[in-house]
Amino acid sequence: MSHTLVIVESPMKARTIEKYLGDGYEVAASVGHVRDLPKNELGVDVEDGFKPKYVTTQPSIVRDLKKKASAGGITRVILATDPDREGEAIAYHVAERLGYENDKGRFQRVTFHEITKEAVQEALDNPGPLDTNKIEAQQARRILDRLVGYQVSPMLWEPIRFGLSAGRVQTVTLRLICEREYEIRAFIEQEYWSITAHLTKDSEKFEAKLHQIDGRKFKLSREDAAADVVGDLNGIPFVVSSVKRRERRKNPAPPFTTSTLQQEAAKRLGFSARATMSTAQKLYEGKEIGGRGQIGLITYMRTDSNRVSPGSTNQAREWITREFGASYIPKSPRLYSGKKQRAAQDAHEAVRPTDPMLHPSEARSYLAEGEAKLYELIWLRFVASQMSPAVYDTTTVDFELRGASGRDYLFRSTGSIVKFQGFTRLYLETRESGEHRRLDDLEPLPELAPEDLSETEQIEPRQHFTQPPPRFSEASLVKE
Repeated sequence: MSHTLVIVESPMKARTIEKYLGDGYEVAASVGHVRDLPKNELGVDVEDGFKPKYVTTQPSIVRDLKKKASAGGITRVILATDPDREGEAIAYHVAERLGYENDKGRFQRVTFHEITKEAVQEALDNPGPLDTNKIEAQQARRILDRLVGYQVSPMLWEPIRFGLSAGRVQTVTLRLICEREYEIRAFIEQEYWSITAHLTKDSEKFEAKLHQIDGRKFKLSREDAAADVVGDLNGIPFVVSSVKRRERRKNPAPPFTTSTLQQEAAKRLGFSARATMSTAQKLYEGKEIGGRGQIGLITYMRTDSNRVSPGSTNQAREWITREFGASYIPKSPRLYSGKKQRAAQDAHEAVRPTDPMLHPSEARSYLAEGEAKLYELIWLRFVASQMSPAVYDTTTVDFELRGASGRDYLFRSTGSIVKFQGFTRLYLETRESGEHRRLDDLEPLPELAPEDLSETEQIEPRQHFTQPPPRFSEASLVKE
C-alpha cells in the first residue's frame, strides 16, 4: 500500500521517477500550473498591495490529486516539481489546494537538477520546506506580466493588429530591436582602403598587410591616397625585419547555460529558442533508452551557472582518456565553480549529460531527430570542456620598408599552426558572420628568418566600406 504521494509537473517526468521508486510511493502529475490569474480580468488588486486573485485552472487535475492525497495510507505528500521559481509556485499551489495550510507537516519539498536514481534518492533523503522567497519572486513576476501585458496589449490592437501581446519580456526585447534599427538607419558608411602585399617564399604564397605608416596607425579614406602608397613602394624589396614566435593556448568553452545553449543551438542546428527549450525539456524529463529503460538524459535546462559536479567530470575524463589518451585531459577537472558561479542564480549546475558514458551514437536510435541533435550538442560541449587546451604556434613576421618618398611602412603577416589539437579534436564553437577571426582560422606561414627576402607578386589596394551593426539573429538577440 502506498504511503507517500510524489507530485511532479509532467506525466513524462512522473514515469521516469516512478521507475526509480520502490513500493510505498505513488507518482502523480499536476500537468503544469493548477492555479493562475483569471483570463478575463486583471486579477490584481492594485489598491490592496497588488494582491493577486488566483483561480483554479485545472479543476479535474486538482480533484484527481485530492483523491490520491486523501486515499487511505497516504501519510506524506512530496512536492518534486522543477527546482526554479515556476516549479516552486506550482508546488505551492498544488499544496494549497490539497490542504497545506491545515496540515503543513504532511507536505515536504524536494528538488533535484537531474532525473537519475541517485539524484532522486538523495533528494528524498533530504526533504525541506517550500521556499517562500522563490514563491514570492514568481508571484511578483506573474503580477508584473499581468500589469504590463493586460493593460498595454490592447493599445496595439487598433493601430497594428488585434490580439498582439506586449508582455514584460516582449516589450523590452522590442525596444532592443527598435534601437538597433535606429542605429542602422542613422548609419553613414565611410570609405576606407587597406594595402595587402602578396608575397612568395620558396614557392609558398602568403600575405602581409600594411600595419603602420611612419610608426602610427593610419587611415586611407580615398583611392588616390591608397594609390600613392602603392606607388611609393614600387620596386622596394620586402626583407624580413623581425620574426616573433609564440606558443598560445586556447581553453575550451564552459558547459552550457540556458542562454549559451539557445545561442549555439540556433547557430549550429538552426533551432529557435523555443524549440531548444522544448526539446531540452523532453531530454531532461526522460526518454526510453533500450536496456537502460526510462532515464533523464540531461540536467535541468534553466540555469545561469557553468558549475558541474565532480562525479560528472570524472566520467568525462575517463571517456576522454580511453578515446584519445591521457594527454587530452588536464591535470585536474574543470568544475567551473569560481566566485562568479557561486553568485549565479539558484546555484544550479550547467546543462550537461547525466551520464557522459552514454555516447550520442548510442542514444540516437531512441530519440527523435531534433532530440538526438541537441543531446549530441550538449554532450560534445560538456565533454570538450574537460579536455586539454588546444596549443598553437603563432608566428608574427614584420617587414619594415622605406618608400621612395622617405616614409616608413610596417607590413605584418601572422600565421598559426596547430601544435596539439586538445579539445578541438572533439568540438569547436560555431561563429556567426562578422565575429572576430580565431587562431584556428590563421594559415601557416613559410619558414622565415630576419633578413630573408620575399618575392613581391603584387601590392594590392582594397576598397572597403564601414558596415552598420547587423540586425539581430535569434542567437545574437538572446546573447544581448
